[in-house]
Amino acid sequence: MVETTETSVAPLYVRNKRDGARMLSSGLVIFTIAATQYQSRWGAVIAGISFVVCVYWGFAYRRLER
Repeated sequence: MVETTETSVAPLYVRNKRDGARMLSSGLVIFTIAATQYQSRWGAVIAGISFVVCVYWGFAYRRLER
């Protein structure tokens, strides 16, 4: 008999529009700061990662009802 344990994983997005808007705006601020430092390696990496996260959060935000 194999025993399985379930671990609770934090959700990748929130369930209400107010917190969703806060997360999305924070991601956009990080992207904007990193985009101004695009000439350095860390700026390009952070800008790329934050862009992908913002696109994901943007689609998730559109699906929220309130």
